[in-house]
Amino acid sequence: MIKPHGADTLKPLFVYDTEEHHALLSEAEKLPSLLLNSAAAANAVMLGAGYFTPLDGFMNLADALSVSEKLHTTSGLFWPVPIVNLVKDVSGIGDARRIALRDPNVEGHPVLAIMDIDAIEEVTDGQLESMSVHIFGTTDKEHPGVATFINLGNKLLSGAIQVLNFSYFQSDFPDTFRTAVEIRNEMVERGWQKVVAFQTRNPMHRAHEELCRMAMEDLGTDGILIHMLLGKLKPGDIPAKVRDDSIRKMVELYFPANTVMITGYGFDMLYAGPREAVLHALFRQNCGCTHFIVGRDHAGVGDYYGAFDAQTIFDEKVPEGALDIEIYRADHTAYSKKLNKVVMMKDAPDHSKDDFVLLSGTKVREMLGQGIAPPPEFSRPEVAKILMDYYQSTQQ
Repeated sequence: MIKPHGADTLKPLFVYDTEEHHALLSEAEKLPSLLLNSAAAANAVMLGAGYFTPLDGFMNLADALSVSEKLHTTSGLFWPVPIVNLVKDVSGIGDARRIALRDPNVEGHPVLAIMDIDAIEEVTDGQLESMSVHIFGTTDKEHPGVATFINLGNKLLSGAIQVLNFSYFQSDFPDTFRTAVEIRNEMVERGWQKVVAFQTRNPMHRAHEELCRMAMEDLGTDGILIHMLLGKLKPGDIPAKVRDDSIRKMVELYFPANTVMITGYGFDMLYAGPREAVLHALFRQNCGCTHFIVGRDHAGVGDYYGAFDAQTIFDEKVPEGALDIEIYRADHTAYSKKLNKVVMMKDAPDHSKDDFVLLSGTKVREMLGQGIAPPPEFSRPEVAKILMDYYQSTQQ
């Protein structure tokens, strides 16, 4: 199986030893506490789950700036997005160097992790703007990722962490949330060696379904990891529970047994386009995947990125050998009326737009809200039913 990034074995920061876990929870109750924001909490969950191997905690300012500008830490580790703990106020922890990190997303704010603080550094607004430009390609506060990032705070806490729970992800999505450790173990149990991953924050329509099938066939993989984001999204995006239900129904009805793993990970969407695509590839390598599908406007939002910027970054910014996982490059995919099947548009040069079944996201949402199913060439009827029920429930 493919090696994790920058290490021979995964480095999950979750404390699995029962005695040590209990001892740390007891210790945490006596430590000064810091209530995290959702972005830092998501980083802690990803660190705990092994997705961010080989990191041992939150980056310091020098590493955060280096990663933003050069895509590597000061020690030379390739990394595309800073993994940081930025906060507004540290007055509650005084001069403590060992603190409890508390979860902002769970009632009662339970302890999420214990942190050994190496440094507390002041980040200037100029440095936040500089990082935003490199990470998101813009400082426009209308960009949801930028709006979140520049408002996290100007105090950066760096240091190693020991993770004690996985926030709300295990309780809310017990059948779907999986750590990188669990995904690797299941691949071994299934006997999978060659695996392609598909990232989604949306329900999957026919084009997505067929894209997965194309990738498996073209690459000759043992199976596909459908890996959905379970964390925070921008307003208007479909909740994870609805996406989960619709994807499970599609796989149940339209994929052969033992060809798909449906899983999810606990992270908040960055909407960072190309940079986020590279991060997605990196932590799919940590999951054990050998290939990763990067499609049109991957991890994008609005008109901030070119249609294929998330593919060209792997040619222009990712050094040779920095990642072992390989990229499967996908074009816009749609149902061809001429060929009576879903194809990549680049593979149908004799087609005009009218030869494809194309519907805008706005049009699809309008139809679903009115109880009108999109054509079966666009969406499986069983999937459309789940989405119609959701959209109609939001209008009541």
